[in-house]
Amino acid sequence: MQIRKMAELYALYKAPQAGIVQDSPELALMRRIAEGSPDDAAALFPQKRQFTGAPPVVDAPWDRFEGKARIWSFAEDFVKRFDADGLEVVPMFQTRSGGRSVTEVVLNFSVDGMIDQVPMFVVGDLGSRGTLEEVRLYCHSGFVPGLTPYRKPLFTPAHLEMGDPGLMTGAVREYYTALHHMPSVDVERILRCMHPDCVFGGYGLYTGKAPEKGLEAMRRVYTGMASYIPRKVGMRYETLIDDGVTGVIEWVHVLSDQGRNELGRIAMSGIAAYMRGEDGRLVSIRICDYAWMEKEIDWSRAGVSEAEARAVNAVSEFPAGVGRKRQETL
Repeated sequence: MQIRKMAELYALYKAPQAGIVQDSPELALMRRIAEGSPDDAAALFPQKRQFTGAPPVVDAPWDRFEGKARIWSFAEDFVKRFDADGLEVVPMFQTRSGGRSVTEVVLNFSVDGMIDQVPMFVVGDLGSRGTLEEVRLYCHSGFVPGLTPYRKPLFTPAHLEMGDPGLMTGAVREYYTALHHMPSVDVERILRCMHPDCVFGGYGLYTGKAPEKGLEAMRRVYTGMASYIPRKVGMRYETLIDDGVTGVIEWVHVLSDQGRNELGRIAMSGIAAYMRGEDGRLVSIRICDYAWMEKEIDWSRAGVSEAEARAVNAVSEFPAGVGRKRQETL
């Protein structure tokens, strides 16, 4: 079938990464959904999580499904949620580390005899014996019919401050140290940890426009970010999945008064993958979030009020010395 809507992830990275574990549980979940087997999909989850006794969960951009019965309904309705009548799952990248596995997929939905592609992160918290205790899905809101672009933070931070780059290694650590540099992003330091052909993007709809690629393009991207990061918007990363080639980070925003009042920003969840090349520098940056879409949110469908959302992860300001201290100690 002809592709009607092409995913950036497919257009920019047509060759899947080598070495993908095809029976990894989070990928198996998506394939069982595509096969129309909600029973088999739900069977990947235990009745209760091993150590907490809490129910398993699938957190999708449009709802949270707790317990096996709700997960069954998620699997049963998944293809219909995209107004489609069929689905093929194409894995593109996979990162496995520390009891988690992330597969970045292109979902080929059959819609009116054409293919509509959706790029998606599928994050699995792995249980014992090939089971899944939790799955978190990330895709751009524009791919999901009727979805308003609000994704409340999926994690409750222990501290309302930016993440500590010391938890990371190599180019990913260098990138986040420079990103959280006070009083603004250290753009030149970020560029030094990138390969000259670094590609930025992957989770939008492909429009035929050339990708942001190369150091001059990256300079423009991060100079723009330096106007508000980190004084106004900080990233508090809550999971780190790094296999030595790719570092995948799930984060929540932490916002200062400036970020909330001057920019109108609201704390949400997001995810990114940072891939290293053979020389250790970054060759690909793939980010999926709803940044700068706050004005498009329909609060009647967001599940919380605007006032409630604005109060989440809010601080008056970020300490001026935090970024400098981190830079000196790494």
